[in-house]
Amino acid sequence: MLLLARAPKAWHGLSQLKPPALPRTPGGKAPHVRCRLLSRQGPVEAGRQGRPQGPGLRTRLLITALFGAGLGGAWLAARAEKEQRRQRQRTEALRQAAVGQGDFSLLDHWGQARCKADFRGQWVLMYFGFTHCPDICPDELEKLVQVVRQLETEPGLPPVQPLFITVDPERDDVAAMARYVQDFHPRLLGLTGSAEQIAEVSRSYRVYYSAGPKDEDQDYIVDHSIAIYLLSPDGLFTDYYSRARSAEQIADSVRRHMAAFRSVLH
Repeated sequence: MLLLARAPKAWHGLSQLKPPALPRTPGGKAPHVRCRLLSRQGPVEAGRQGRPQGPGLRTRLLITALFGAGLGGAWLAARAEKEQRRQRQRTEALRQAAVGQGDFSLLDHWGQARCKADFRGQWVLMYFGFTHCPDICPDELEKLVQVVRQLETEPGLPPVQPLFITVDPERDDVAAMARYVQDFHPRLLGLTGSAEQIAEVSRSYRVYYSAGPKDEDQDYIVDHSIAIYLLSPDGLFTDYYSRARSAEQIADSVRRHMAAFRSVLH
């Protein structure tokens, strides 16, 4: 009972106590009390230090790049193989069409006799047209010689012989062909012949042509097939290119044929 009676007085005495004053600096200000917290490693950090580290970011990026390069190379190789297979199938189908199987006997623009065997061992790009053609023939011949010039600049590729065969033998004699081909390429050969010889070579290559009616000046237009033919060094018809194909596309096709070529005559 005595303790309970004195408790309020004791509590009142404690409440009157003041906290000890902090020592002051000569300037009159109390110094700051600094507390240094000790850093501790949590269980996650401790566990990371306890187990071996994996490959770094740079290593992982290098592995990913190498893996991607390997996949890209495999895809390109498969694509090239597919393209070569398609090219071989197309070539075989064209050969079975029996285009250009026969020989021909014509005159070049120098007046020399020429046959298909004269071009054996060479790649040949050949076009059928006529010298009085207003626009299509000049455009196609210019495209043909662009292909020849482009391939000439690439070392290691065999030369390509350009040929121009007329389907208008009535007007395109040797002299007319000589005047015409000189405007395109120094190696372009113009070939002409009799009406029967032109008809024979045109049938061999499935070339259609038909002379239209003559006007009052005896001028006329010849309607004809528009295609550039590719012959292999074996003298075999290998491919053809329509008017829609560009010079770059034709040159690319010729390169692929050159790369895949295997002579069947040896």
